[in-house]
Amino acid sequence: MPETVLTERRGKVLLITLNRPDARNSVNRELAEAMAAVLDDFDADDQVAVGVLNGAGKGFSAGMDLKGFAGGERPMLEGRGFAGIVERGARKPLVAAVEGFALAGGLEIALACDLLVAAKGARLGIPEAGVGLFAGAGALLRLPRQMPLNLAMELALTAEPITAERAYELGLVNRLAEPGEAVAVALELADRIARNAPLALAASKQILQESKGLTNEAFWAYQAPHFEQVFGSQDAQEGATAFAEKRPPSWTGR
Repeated sequence: MPETVLTERRGKVLLITLNRPDARNSVNRELAEAMAAVLDDFDADDQVAVGVLNGAGKGFSAGMDLKGFAGGERPMLEGRGFAGIVERGARKPLVAAVEGFALAGGLEIALACDLLVAAKGARLGIPEAGVGLFAGAGALLRLPRQMPLNLAMELALTAEPITAERAYELGLVNRLAEPGEAVAVALELADRIARNAPLALAASKQILQESKGLTNEAFWAYQAPHFEQVFGSQDAQEGATAFAEKRPPSWTGR
């Protein structure tokens, strides 16, 4: 049986592929467990700095495998949530590369990534209300943080998708790609991110994710330990030295 999640190193970038194309990359328990294992290995691998997550076949993912759900299967993992990613993803940056469609839990997987690249014409939506459910894998948390509340409400209540172009206008999509080029554009973006220091990337991601809503005073207190860790690191010294010597830095993650 083919693996449900594939990985391939591209330099400092790990390409991660949802691999159930005949089922529109819908998420069953096996895929969720495979995703969690891949993300753990990704975070533990010092040879890769950034991940790009895409789907095999014609689209990114249609969300939860409803046939499995109807049969009692729940593709949610303790501590990680739906698909092994939506409640706890990776410590390192992840870029979603969407072709064709990212619908329901598929969009929620993409939203669990840090940046989103989508091909023109791709459909993005949360149609769960049309099948008696609601978007319970993070869209109702993340969408109103990334787009106006009334538009997030429209997506949830109408169950109608929007195009990648519209999502780009709203700031939900970081980069638009020509059809068939989403992975290439995402890899280019990931390569640019991978040039930077691993500790700085991880701290920046965590601070941005976790500081929303803090008062100014609480923010500075929250950031303080990250500041000490990153600014006191060997990589901080290496970055300053490399800048002075006009050479590329050599990061160690320490």
